[in-house]
Parts: sequence; structure tokens; C-alpha cells
Amino acid sequence: MYIRGVALYQLMTDQVSWSEVGGEIVVLNESTYYTVAGTGVVLWRLLVEGATEAQLVDELTSAYEVGPGTAKADVAAFLEQLVAAGMVRQA
Repeated sequence: MYIRGVALYQLMTDQVSWSEVGGEIVVLNESTYYTVAGTGVVLWRLLVEGATEAQLVDELTSAYEVGPGTAKADVAAFLEQLVAAGMVRQA
């Protein structure tokens, strides 16, 4: 799925089990457990429904005192890790 030509990133809920516990996200992907904390929790919640990279950056800059350049780099790194782990896909 694309929004006006922009890729939408979405959590692969058919392959990932997760729960929010104590302000962190606990994830089971295949046989590996992960935890997501801090700014990652904010991004994770958006990825459940699907979000563009720009929407994720906007959310970080709104929720935290971080500049757009830093937010963009952080979001790109977070997405890269999630895609490589098979938890998020470009929809």
C-alpha cells in the first residue's frame, strides 16, 4: 500500500506476537524475544496500523525534544532493524 506514492511501513502481525508491559514492548519473533523501549514504543504503536517514514519522524519530533534530522536518522535505523528482523514490511 502506498500513500500518495510514499511507502507505508507496517508491523507483520501475522508473524510477530507482542504485548506492551510496563511501558515497553515485548516481542516474540519466531524463537527470539526482543524488547522495545523509549522512543521505539511510540514508533511501534504507529507501525501496528501502518505509517510512513515521514509520519514516524513527525511523531518523534512532536513527542520528544529532537530535531528533524536526528529523528529521521533514528527512524531510518529503527525501520532497518525491524525489516531485517522480519517484523516490519513495506506495505
